[in-house]
Amino acid sequence: MEKVTPFLMFQGGKAEEAMNYYTSLIEDSAITNIVRYGADDENGEEGTVMMASFSLKGQEFMCIDSLPVHNFSFTPSFSIFVTCDSEEELNHLYDSLLADGEALMPLGDYGFSKKFGWVNDQFGISWQLNLELIDVNQS
Repeated sequence: MEKVTPFLMFQGGKAEEAMNYYTSLIEDSAITNIVRYGADDENGEEGTVMMASFSLKGQEFMCIDSLPVHNFSFTPSFSIFVTCDSEEELNHLYDSLLADGEALMPLGDYGFSKKFGWVNDQFGISWQLNLELIDVNQS
């Protein structure tokens, strides 16, 4: 096995918009490759993402735009877990990802973390944002 990479399938031509958004929010992130559908390709709309890769803080992701409409989408049972360095960073990411999205767990102290929030963003991707885990081994 070479590697394991999370793969996101967007509908409605949203893959590139989502990649641009995510890489603008998280430092040390970049779109690393985009292959687009051409004018004569019957498998996708011209200019949409046939296959792309991007990295968020060193974690690689792959994504596509799906031409067929499916009866499924993203689910919170798979989420991107981000450990933030500061409360300001956590608040900024939470507010940004929540815009046109949905709060699953508002920012708060849930006992396992100093501050935690869980959102579905405007593209349907689920994010768990955490300030710092509490060490359960501490007495």
